Amino acid sequence: MSETQTSRRQRKTRTGVVTSDKMEKTVTVSLSRRMPHPVYSKIVSRTSTVKARDEKGARIGDTVRVMETRPISKTVRWRVIDIVKRAK
Repeated sequence: MSETQTSRRQRKTRTGVVTSDKMEKTVTVSLSRRMPHPVYSKIVSRTSTVKARDEKGARIGDTVRVMETRPISKTVRWRVIDIVKRAK
């Protein structure tokens, strides 16, 4: 790789459901993952919420794909790449 090209690491992408769209250009996305409990081995669901910049016009209930990005504001570190499925 030459000096003019800089290598960037692969950015994280996640799929989640929009839980709030009350802000102007930001949506709250709920990211859930299923994992076995460390002691009991029962499958448990863990959920985290992130705020993402929305240029695509996502609404509550939409399934979206988000990608991590540079800090856009105080709390926004993700952006919506595309809307996977619209809510009914």
